[in-house]
Amino acid sequence: MDLTQLRAGEKARFIGVRGGWGIRSKLEAMGIRPGKIITKISTQIMRGPIIIQVGNTQLAISYGISKRIIVEKI
Repeated sequence: MDLTQLRAGEKARFIGVRGGWGIRSKLEAMGIRPGKIITKISTQIMRGPIIIQVGNTQLAISYGISKRIIVEKI
């Protein structure tokens, strides 16, 4: 499943990303690596950014990138 399919408050393990080197390096720079636990905090209306928490850090990720992030619900 992708990150957009999670509900607010749900946790998931990051599995991988559908995309090239650029998106992979961007996510890794934000601390999103395989095996990390992601908590979805909230979703904005009309395909706006998705707020997630990785460790103690909250990040806003665009809807397009969120559709490419593959997670496994915990």
